[in-house]
Amino acid sequence: MKRIHSSFLNKQEMIELLEKPAFDKVVLGIGGRAKVKETFGEDLSAQQVVERIVEDVRRQGNEAVQKYTKLIDGADITDAMLEVTPAEIESAIAGADKEVLDALEAAVANVKRFHVEQLPKSWFTEREQGAILGQKCTPLDRVGIYVPGGTAAYPSSVIMNAVPAAVAGVKEIIMVVPPSREGKVNPYVLAAAKLAGVTRIFKVGGAQAVAALAFGTETIPKVDKITGPGNIFVTLAKKAVYGHVDIDMLAGPSEILIVADSTADPKYVAADMLSQAEHDVLASSILITDSTELSIKVSKEVDSQLAALSRKDIAAQSIDDNGLIIITKDIAEAVELANISAPEHLELLTAEPFKLLPYVRHAGAVFMGHYSPEPLGDYFAGPNHVLPTGGTARFYSVLNVETFMKKTSIIAYTQEALAAVSNQIIKLAEAEGLTAHANAVRLRGN
Repeated sequence: MKRIHSSFLNKQEMIELLEKPAFDKVVLGIGGRAKVKETFGEDLSAQQVVERIVEDVRRQGNEAVQKYTKLIDGADITDAMLEVTPAEIESAIAGADKEVLDALEAAVANVKRFHVEQLPKSWFTEREQGAILGQKCTPLDRVGIYVPGGTAAYPSSVIMNAVPAAVAGVKEIIMVVPPSREGKVNPYVLAAAKLAGVTRIFKVGGAQAVAALAFGTETIPKVDKITGPGNIFVTLAKKAVYGHVDIDMLAGPSEILIVADSTADPKYVAADMLSQAEHDVLASSILITDSTELSIKVSKEVDSQLAALSRKDIAAQSIDDNGLIIITKDIAEAVELANISAPEHLELLTAEPFKLLPYVRHAGAVFMGHYSPEPLGDYFAGPNHVLPTGGTARFYSVLNVETFMKKTSIIAYTQEALAAVSNQIIKLAEAEGLTAHANAVRLRGN
């Protein structure tokens, strides 16, 4: 893990150090390229793989979905097996650990409670001469949520995508998740789906799942919007189908940035950095501190804690490749650098974190103080964990209830209200050379 003092670099060098590769600049590693060549018989880029899959699914429907599920996931899924049945869901719940189910139920309740507060309201306002203007908020009809699966299980992703959609009032929530080689879906993923309000579940993942949701197949319905995290193939597929459907965001590898002062416990800081590093070898873990002593202790603590992790090889590579400690002259500079990074997760492990909050401009989620670790947000607190990555917190918002809604403007003028402004509208229309626009107003407004 690199350790650098900010005084050694100029501003441009610091920006370049903190800059993360855009999702479409992430290149496949040697292992990934070898897997692609083995699977497709050619040395294809991730973009080329996605283009091929999306076009095949668009043209061939279920046939292509099943072909790529067999080719990539090793699961032989027939038409009859493609959709998860109610019996499969009930069986999964019956065999699940009750304490885990109770925790899932509590998490759903917390996430629902938070997102209910976000519900936008339709509104109307009266203007001059009896004119009425307003806004109507309407839930989308049908959305698709992508949940990573296969060898991993992410019931938390189910909750974070499905609950705000349900709160928004979406009638149909279609979930896709990669199956295991045996054609199974993790029981806790299925349990979370039922608790969170998912309508239908299909055993398909990767770019083929995104394409199926975007264009529809004989079995999988076409949706209006696709949300949820995935690997580079999923992200590129979401980009490819955008315009045919809406998407939430284009997400890259997970990341955490911690601003800490001398009051921070190095054990906490190291644990939180590693909580992101274990996600993916591409994950980014950064500490920015004004305490040289803390920086030294955190480096040692990271090495110590790594040995006990179940995913220590992944975490170690992530820390080696993307781990970074920056020592600044003061905490104000640390926050300035955090804004440049615009991280997915920002932790303020300082004596008075709320004093720093007004200066935070770019972050997906902010975790305040020593007892608000990032996993609290991942699983349980209530705010959504589907967050902008790769510096896109400069312009993207966290996934929320409004992600699953649309706003329609309402305009209702009386004849008197139109007459009062008709001359100005006519002048503007004629200035643009749109005489039919002018006539539409002239006929009514005089």
